[in-house]
Amino acid sequence: MTQPQPPQQPQQPPPTQKPQTTGLQENVACLLCYVGWWISGIVFLVLEPNNKTIKFHAWQSIIISVPVSILAIIFSSIHGVWFIGTILWILGWVLLLYVGAMAYQGRKIIVPIAGPLAEKWVEQPPGSAPPPAAK
Repeated sequence: MTQPQPPQQPQQPPPTQKPQTTGLQENVACLLCYVGWWISGIVFLVLEPNNKTIKFHAWQSIIISVPVSILAIIFSSIHGVWFIGTILWILGWVLLLYVGAMAYQGRKIIVPIAGPLAEKWVEQPPGSAPPPAAK
């Protein structure tokens, strides 16, 4: 004789993230901050001004990709060392795609120098007045 089986609990779907202003899931927006280098970082800073997670990834993308872009262009235009510019482009893509893939998975990679600065700028963007001191 078979024993009665306990009733099975219905499978709960994984919790979904709330859509953002852009209509994208938060993890997708975080990934896209890195895919378009500094351009997509700026786009997401404008489109998602209230989401601190997306703002962090947008700032970090900008802080990484702007110097890499400038240095790669400079080295690519110098005869004899153009290959350094190519190497910088490749390394920049690898870094941004890796950090973007981790952001898509919900993991926050804090890149040295860029990450701490991005965390600071999420709270107080550059050029903005500091908050008033508490009395």
